Amino acid sequence: MYANEQIETMNREDLKSLQLERLKKTVEWAYEKSAYYNQVFRRRKIKPDNIKTLKDIQNLPFVNIASLHRTDPLDILTLPLSGVLRFSHNIESSGEITKLYTKGDVQQNVEMMIRCLIAADITRASTVGLQGDLSDSKFLDILYALESIGATVVPLGTDYRQWLRLIELVNMDTLISTPQLIMQLVIQLQATGKNIVDYPISKILCINTSNIQNPLQQHIQDRTRSTVYNLYAPPELGFAGMIYQCNERSGLHVQEDYYLVELLHFDSEEVLDENDRMGELVITTLAAQAMPLIRYRTGQAVRRLSEPCSCGRTCIRIATPYTKV
Repeated sequence: MYANEQIETMNREDLKSLQLERLKKTVEWAYEKSAYYNQVFRRRKIKPDNIKTLKDIQNLPFVNIASLHRTDPLDILTLPLSGVLRFSHNIESSGEITKLYTKGDVQQNVEMMIRCLIAADITRASTVGLQGDLSDSKFLDILYALESIGATVVPLGTDYRQWLRLIELVNMDTLISTPQLIMQLVIQLQATGKNIVDYPISKILCINTSNIQNPLQQHIQDRTRSTVYNLYAPPELGFAGMIYQCNERSGLHVQEDYYLVELLHFDSEEVLDENDRMGELVITTLAAQAMPLIRYRTGQAVRRLSEPCSCGRTCIRIATPYTKV
């Protein structure tokens, strides 16, 4: 099942054309509107019309988590604060992250999240517990996407007492949460003499902020006896579904109409073009309006899979060293 069949099954040549069109616009927008990127590009003598093919992105500089923390988020911002619809500030293990969003950014995030949910067979018949802090923008995107699908949503918050009350009141079949909060729920139920496997939760979507595939995944599957799907949600992107799993759970899909991905040789700036070889994942946003991110080095080790997914989606698939394919 697809949320947007035209995009999700688009042939590769058309998808590359769309990516190039959006990459050109992103670079031009960042050059003209972002103080940070204008300064970086001018220092490197880079102009938007230098981008003529997708490979030309290799002439642009990288950013990483350290450089982002050294940069005032308002310097990356491409428009006045009056054009911002949503402000999100989170304290992560790597430091504080501030993200700002336009109305268009929010709409795009919700659209992408709908694709993630439908790929995991979440429908209007689903009853979904959303475990997390709704002051975090990515949880709002998930909430709006679930409501758009027509699923029944149970916002669980972050208070374990609320979790224990609601899990008794509502027969939730799906849980969306971080691995850490899921394990807290398991432990809190156990402390009251109960077992999570006695509840009808059969599907869990893990929001992974530090790794594409969380080390706790196998443990969560064993403890809950549920099918676990991964969503990659690095705080620097401010979105929870750039990389996601379909119901085949064979590798992870990249939302390529909104993100351009590259792989680098480890400890190098050299691009790795071959499939089925491990490298560092680099991300460029292709439609972010408020805060574009160009050539962000994630530090994640992945390989690009050569075989298409049997689900029919044509976007590239990647795998971590721990992904079963």
